[in-house]
Amino acid sequence: MTHPIVAFLGIGLIGKPMAARLAHAAGTVHAWNRSPAKAEALRADGAVPCARLEDAVRGAGIVISMLEAGPAVAAVLEAALPFLAPGTLWIDMSSTRQDEALAFAARLRAHGCRFVDAPVSGGVVGAEAGTLAIMAGGSLEDVARAEPVLRALGTVTRVGEVGSGQVAKLCNQLVVGATLNVVAEALLLAQAAGADPAAVREAIRGGFAGSRILDLHGQRMLDRNFVPGGQVKTQLKDQRNILAAAGAAGVVLPVTELVTRRYETIEEDLPSADHSAALIALERMNPGVRLGAAPNKLSDN
Repeated sequence: MTHPIVAFLGIGLIGKPMAARLAHAAGTVHAWNRSPAKAEALRADGAVPCARLEDAVRGAGIVISMLEAGPAVAAVLEAALPFLAPGTLWIDMSSTRQDEALAFAARLRAHGCRFVDAPVSGGVVGAEAGTLAIMAGGSLEDVARAEPVLRALGTVTRVGEVGSGQVAKLCNQLVVGATLNVVAEALLLAQAAGADPAAVREAIRGGFAGSRILDLHGQRMLDRNFVPGGQVKTQLKDQRNILAAAGAAGVVLPVTELVTRRYETIEEDLPSADHSAALIALERMNPGVRLGAAPNKLSDN
């Protein structure tokens, strides 16, 4: 089939490989970022770098945003609106709040455009491999329109009407954040109690405790490799959004409250570390106990 022109807005850690995959698979892709050099780097993948936002979205049938948070999406959407053709489908793949997604949909609808919220899970590795889990909120018609393009990025599941994608992503991040912290506790306990933590991880991988987080991030913790991946600041943003959603829904999430407090202890000095740095937060609660002897590997950014 013939793909529409796609404008991809936001060339970050995950956005860059997503935009590159789209450029290879989905025809013409206009790439834009506030720092133009990041978009320019995608020229080798076949994307069309655009220094100006209006040039990126003008003529695009589909606009995909992959930005830091809801306020950034709101600002970019507002700036782009005058240049959107009626009927344009905006797919926001950022992690925002449900109420923000609903506001974006209303703003676009008033302009004669459509909206799907489609946040993702799978991190940089999933973005590079095209295996992201994509949680889509929107009408049946709009999600069906988005799906042929999104299939280049991963597996799309419609989870309900607009805003439902963000709810699903928060549920995902709730499980991710809690599991990262529990894996850190298990490995540190193994170390402190005299067992070989690497062997303990291997022993429990095949049982009910087995998970991708134990596989991937358990190894990261053993290697003390905290180069992101998903970042502490992003996980913490999600934790706070989960608690906001819980408050709006009238439910109490005590484990999520604890996990949020743990991440807050490393918010200032390790904001760009991988979210598996939950291990470091735990070690700070246990002076003198440390998983392994390797130095911490941290990003320069």
